[in-house]
Amino acid sequence: MSSPNCIPLRSHTHTVTLSVLLLRITVICLSGSGQTQAAVPSPSPSPARTLVWGPGLKANVVLPARYFFIQAADSAGTNITSSPGETAFEVKITAPGEHFTRIWVQVLDRRDGSYLVRYRMYASYSSLHIDVLLNGAHVGRSPYVLNGPVYHEACICPQASADMWLKHMGCPASVPQIQEDLSYFPTVDPDHNAQEIPRRFGQRQSLCHYTIKDNQIYIKTHGEHVGFRIFMDAFLLSLTRKVNVPDVEFFVNLGDWPLEKRTPSEGLHPIFSWCGSNDTRDIVLPTYDLTESVLETMSRVSLDMMSVQANTGPPWGEKNTTAFWRGRDSRKERLDLVKLSRAHPDLVDAAFTNFFFFKHDESLYGPLVKHVSFFDFFKFKYQINVDGTVAAYRLPYLLAGGSVVLKQDSGYYEHFYRELRPWEHYIPFRRDLGDLLDKIRWAREHDEESRKIATAGQQFARTHLMGDDIFCYYFKLLQAYAALQISKPKVREGMERLQQPNEELFPCSCHRQRV
Repeated sequence: MSSPNCIPLRSHTHTVTLSVLLLRITVICLSGSGQTQAAVPSPSPSPARTLVWGPGLKANVVLPARYFFIQAADSAGTNITSSPGETAFEVKITAPGEHFTRIWVQVLDRRDGSYLVRYRMYASYSSLHIDVLLNGAHVGRSPYVLNGPVYHEACICPQASADMWLKHMGCPASVPQIQEDLSYFPTVDPDHNAQEIPRRFGQRQSLCHYTIKDNQIYIKTHGEHVGFRIFMDAFLLSLTRKVNVPDVEFFVNLGDWPLEKRTPSEGLHPIFSWCGSNDTRDIVLPTYDLTESVLETMSRVSLDMMSVQANTGPPWGEKNTTAFWRGRDSRKERLDLVKLSRAHPDLVDAAFTNFFFFKHDESLYGPLVKHVSFFDFFKFKYQINVDGTVAAYRLPYLLAGGSVVLKQDSGYYEHFYRELRPWEHYIPFRRDLGDLLDKIRWAREHDEESRKIATAGQQFARTHLMGDDIFCYYFKLLQAYAALQISKPKVREGMERLQQPNEELFPCSCHRQRV
């Protein structure tokens, strides 16, 4: 599987003051060369007509990094579609009555007239006031008051009512991929699975056996290579800090490939995996890469679904018109892609950064090249997405980047592929790459259509693959799966309890009713 290359974001952290945290943030926006891009002249925004909205303006939407949007509009109320400037808008956050405030804010210029404002809280507060200013004047309905308590990510304060949490988060009523995956399992027997799944898969594969009971998480691992459990552990701990998860018992596959190849008539076993395929019946989760980026936004990761929106490279008309790809040799079609690039360098710029699976024949594939920062991918108008060992996990970030994605037809899929539409969100090409050059030529000759596809793909990523979407997916899946159980989940012999991180420096007091 492919994991995108990352570069550290250059951001501005401001000195913490007593009672008020005043943050004026310089937008993170790098061009391909790493230099700040020159702003394109645009109409002046109107403070009264500019729009401000999003989940980060709601006290009950608890995320590792909260976020909201600003859409610049002129005095007639028409949306501005080019950047009014990286520092056009100023954001101030205050926590009235607090002696010490710890919040980090970034304003990300998406260079289409809109901004994404994200902030990470390191303590909980009784209330927050958010001022959004343009030349000193309040924008939209600023100031926005979040009547608390306003809990931070590390606070252990689950919402007792699942229905209330789902409403606050704006989760969808149903998720088609979850419905399809669970349709193969009319019932789930935790007692039977606890015996049979380790027997079938536990010796050759790496699995985690989880039980969530009374909102506490218990785990037992099977197999040798179980290091990737850290991603699942961390996300489940985060989820149970936010909402009471129904009692549920399940197995997670920690390997690359989906496992359940039986047909329904042969007796299926429910296995959760990060990737699905057309010839297996695994239950698909959002990938470990995407979940980690949600948890570690404004922390350990520099590439996430928010930061990529401010690093989309040059405007469409100034992007390089060569189709671009970088990666390692984890699939034969990737070898074919690099050979195609060497034969048609005017159409394709593809090269390997690492060899691991195949023999490196430099006469066929050329020399290895240096890693390219992921944000620099978007210097190029056309992004090629080819499977790795399974689905290429870079696709969410490619869609968000504003270039048009050319996606290989594939038997593998992630949790959101079902909602993607070829020729609407991406340009498809054959699995054997036989028509890739023709598709690149089509994109060049139909520039406006290609731009519309790129915009639709970007909008899909912005509205389906953000942090709140991922939390909703996990909870909806566990809730639906728990409803299929015909026996009670149990804390099995050999399971250990996962402990929540110890928040000693800034402990929080939970004011919600415990169940």
